[in-house]
Amino acid sequence: MTRSPDQGAAGPAAAAPLGAPQDGEFAAYYGNYVARAGVGDVAALLATLAAQPQALAELFTRVPADRETWSYGPGKWSFRQVVSHLVDAERVFGFRAFCFSRRDDHPLPSFEENDYVARGGADGITLADHLREFALVRASNLAFLRRLPDCAWTARGTASGNPFTVRALGWILAGHPNHHIAVTRERYAAALR
Repeated sequence: MTRSPDQGAAGPAAAAPLGAPQDGEFAAYYGNYVARAGVGDVAALLATLAAQPQALAELFTRVPADRETWSYGPGKWSFRQVVSHLVDAERVFGFRAFCFSRRDDHPLPSFEENDYVARGGADGITLADHLREFALVRASNLAFLRRLPDCAWTARGTASGNPFTVRALGWILAGHPNHHIAVTRERYAAALR
């Protein structure tokens, strides 16, 4: 049976509540990111997502070129690795949201962030190039999210063995960079101009 975009497994969907996601829409681990999104509805979420590439650029352009591969401690990521990680996460969370919005019921794999960073060659790519890539991936995700029908925001799927809604992934897309902005300001301050 083929379902229309307005139907879930049980038939036509009711109007989706487009406020912040609730417990049960995401794995507990992501609660910090959901909270850090700092928005109460989808309209505010979309505005935040649109503004974040500029906020990241403003923060990371304060890094002198000779400090881009600096980190605040052994085993900690460099500035370039942090932004590369943001690009990786943007792709992964956006892909999850896309799949779930299309009612794809195949479980999606985990995202091993440290493995991705270790294998990504981030320190060989300028910070400016990482920031441009983030802006491009975010623009793609934002275009997709802006055209979702209301009922798609509450569509569910499984990733890393946990349930997620598209709405929760939208909040995670906003909260995750906010988390790394805060960490950068706190722990990397010595290397910022």
